[in-house]
Amino acid sequence: MIRFFCFLCASAPLPLCVKARNGAIAFGLFLSLLSSVAHSAAPKWNILFCFADDWGRYASCYAAIDGKPSLNDCLKTPNVDRLAREGVLFRNAFVNAPSCTPCRSSLLSGRYFFNCGRGAILNGAVWDSAIPSFPLLLKDAGYHIGKSYKVWSPGTPADAPFGEQQFAYEKAGRLPQNFSEEAAKLVEGGATVEQAKQKILEQVRANFDDFLKDRKPDQPWHYWFGTTTTHRVWIKGSGKKLWGIEPDSLAGKMPKFLPDVPEVRQDVADYLGECQAVDAELGVLLKRLEETGELDRTLIIASGDHGMPGVPAGKCNLYDHGVRVTLAARVPGGKGGRVIDDLVRLPDLAPTFMEIGGVTPPTGLYGKSLLPLLQSDKSGQLDPERNWVITGRERHVARAREDNLPYPMRGLRTPDFLYIRNFASDRWPMGSPAAAAEKSLPPTEAMENNTYVAYADMDASPTKAWLIEHRDDPEMKWHCDFAFAKRPGEELYDLKKDPDQTHNIAADSAYAKQKQELSAQLMKRLTDAGDPRVTGDGKTFDRPPFTDAGDDPQIKKAKKNKAK
Repeated sequence: MIRFFCFLCASAPLPLCVKARNGAIAFGLFLSLLSSVAHSAAPKWNILFCFADDWGRYASCYAAIDGKPSLNDCLKTPNVDRLAREGVLFRNAFVNAPSCTPCRSSLLSGRYFFNCGRGAILNGAVWDSAIPSFPLLLKDAGYHIGKSYKVWSPGTPADAPFGEQQFAYEKAGRLPQNFSEEAAKLVEGGATVEQAKQKILEQVRANFDDFLKDRKPDQPWHYWFGTTTTHRVWIKGSGKKLWGIEPDSLAGKMPKFLPDVPEVRQDVADYLGECQAVDAELGVLLKRLEETGELDRTLIIASGDHGMPGVPAGKCNLYDHGVRVTLAARVPGGKGGRVIDDLVRLPDLAPTFMEIGGVTPPTGLYGKSLLPLLQSDKSGQLDPERNWVITGRERHVARAREDNLPYPMRGLRTPDFLYIRNFASDRWPMGSPAAAAEKSLPPTEAMENNTYVAYADMDASPTKAWLIEHRDDPEMKWHCDFAFAKRPGEELYDLKKDPDQTHNIAADSAYAKQKQELSAQLMKRLTDAGDPRVTGDGKTFDRPPFTDAGDDPQIKKAKKNKAK
């Protein structure tokens, strides 16, 4: 006769043939009790998440910890700085994929991007409703949830992991999505710069107010503010005109891979202006929390989905400039002024928010809750196991390469090294040259505004146009090759000697041991995680539906014209 003990009271063994049902009930009650205890221990804070498109690691609070002159010396972000001053600033925060949709798939689920089905790509992305997402889990746990602007897109259905548009609060307007463009229109219509700013920011306030009005008394809430103003395009000269950022103040502070020339400095200054616009929008939300008495019971986190767009090493690249982002948090009851050195990942936020809301995270996540770090009173390296992150990408723009193929990459970042595996080094990393291979180039304006003219995985921009136009300049050959040329199968960078990650030492015999160890670590972690790129035949992402045209507007237009 089989016997077992009651887990609740360690009573004497019971005959299974007689008491199995009672034992099963007792075990179920035990699990329910554990869940109830975990649920009651959850902080149940309100959660304000400011998540900006294409916002890399740019905030003035980073200037003090960068250790050298940098672009962070050239902008002012008082509201992000406030989060850091009254809370915690993460020195090393990384996205899982430097492309909008796959990054957000990973963030919302806590999974690796490559474990998110068709959410692993940009054009043609489709959300799998079987994948749990933290906003909907919070809703099921009793939270009032709402969002303004972008959560998950491009993809079908748009913002699916947030319930699509049923929780949208945008009736007051969408001007904050494109700050410099909308401000320019208002100024042309007779408004002063300050009046234009306030009109845009008033919409931030009104949408947030509408959200707060809809919650029940004492109901915890989660609000996602998803501005896209840091996504191109923006108005030339707006960094100086709207925010007082002098392009020449960037001289000597540009990373090595950005040409330190007037045209590029102005382009980057305009981007930094949009970063200040994000900060101004965050400031409106902070002020409303103070006015409503909600500030000290709200976890406030600000971050972005990847690095700077339209420049070398940024968006769509696994260098730090593409995958390292701002992450600052103000924690209810937390100690302020802390700087955490742990290597953290944005997918860590999903289990963090779940734990705060009393939700048990699903198993098998890449993300690991940051709550112990947020509630600590210490700085520095807090968790010795947080000493690595994995990054990667597959397809960004569908038509960037022949047959809509991706550029498959995976990276392992540690405190000392960055190791990158390029699985298809015969392909162009930023897309095929297209018009850039022609003797006669398209007009500058076309290259500044049409991403598909050349190297379609790099957003159109003045910087991109300038590089292409200087392709034959011997002094700029290195910059052009670094931005656009094909890459070897392996890359390795010594971060202490080469913080900008421009000198590939993968072929250097002095680093053979480190390269072998990092390669083995990367492949084991990917294999253990079931990455389709390294399991099976490794070609899953090279076949339909991942190579379908999807929602790429240029492919749809070409097919339509061909059918005529």
